[in-house]
Amino acid sequence: MIAPVGEVFSSSYAQARGRFLAAARGAGLQVEHKLHPLQGREGEELAMDVARHGPADARGLLILSSACHGVEGFCGSGVQVAALLDEGWREHAARRGVAVLYVHALNPHGFSHLRRVTHENVDLNRNFHDFSRPLPVNEAYRELHPLLVPDEWPPTESNKAALGAYIARNGQAAYMAAVSAGQHEFPGGLFFGGVEPTWSNRALRELLRAYGHLAGRIAWIDIHTGLGPSGVGERIYAGRDDQASIARARGWWAGNGATPVTSIYDGSSTSAFLTGMMWSSIHDECPHAEYTGMALEYGTLPPAEVIESLRGDHWLHLHPRAPEALAAGIKDRVKQAFYTDTDEWKAQVLRQAREALFQAADGLAA
Repeated sequence: MIAPVGEVFSSSYAQARGRFLAAARGAGLQVEHKLHPLQGREGEELAMDVARHGPADARGLLILSSACHGVEGFCGSGVQVAALLDEGWREHAARRGVAVLYVHALNPHGFSHLRRVTHENVDLNRNFHDFSRPLPVNEAYRELHPLLVPDEWPPTESNKAALGAYIARNGQAAYMAAVSAGQHEFPGGLFFGGVEPTWSNRALRELLRAYGHLAGRIAWIDIHTGLGPSGVGERIYAGRDDQASIARARGWWAGNGATPVTSIYDGSSTSAFLTGMMWSSIHDECPHAEYTGMALEYGTLPPAEVIESLRGDHWLHLHPRAPEALAAGIKDRVKQAFYTDTDEWKAQVLRQAREALFQAADGLAA
């Protein structure tokens, strides 16, 4: 049974964490806390919290994670709390012999501070590289960076005109790809993938080693927001460019008339082609397991509005003494870009997520 939206979604990280911990303990689960070294926006403790339902030696393990991109955790946390409160779901997973690992707030600092990035200003889903090797170069972003993060906010008319001219020359799709594909050259810029593993990267790898070493089959649903039509959960394949793995994901999650599973490899996804993605850590830490994953990406606002919210956020990061009213407006805009605070949107989110969870458990057990 899907819980009422008012009982599972939260207005702050602190409230979301409290609801997650209460739901986990209410389900009789122990919770492990990976404490973050910094405090939250309200001075609260920050942590990556982890609860496991099911036996430690289960051969099938489903990971359900939230807040890879901090502020997107308002959605993902709601999905996790609803799942923990859903006795029908928990019984289904148990009958199928599937253990479920709930990883709450992969990036708790960004969640609390209403940022998409980590406290290192890094996009966590561009941070999983072998940093001993040369990192990808995003030449298109290099051209755009001075325009994307200007000296003034709101942007001047000349700044708007210059960005408009770039889009007119190259097209909206090329602009979005240049901005969002990730870059490792500008630490204060958008979608910065970092030059070393972040705190969240290291903490997640520890969890995967601890909880995934006995599983023969691992599935991963990572909840995201900010791309696509409002309320629609795009099922984006999250794995290697391997036809057998892609076919398996599509068999699990596109059955029974469900939304098709898209891919960055064949151009069917609204997402640009990315590198350094988080799912790659499974192959490093659990190389023995057959892995099947997807990002469940819920649409919010039009892409241009989402990017504008991030431009403002990065400007504010570089100008921490900005006027209070301007700073508050930027924070509110970021939250609205990644979380639609309406009952209708939240109900859509929960319905689609629940379907995907049941499909994942059935796929793991098959």
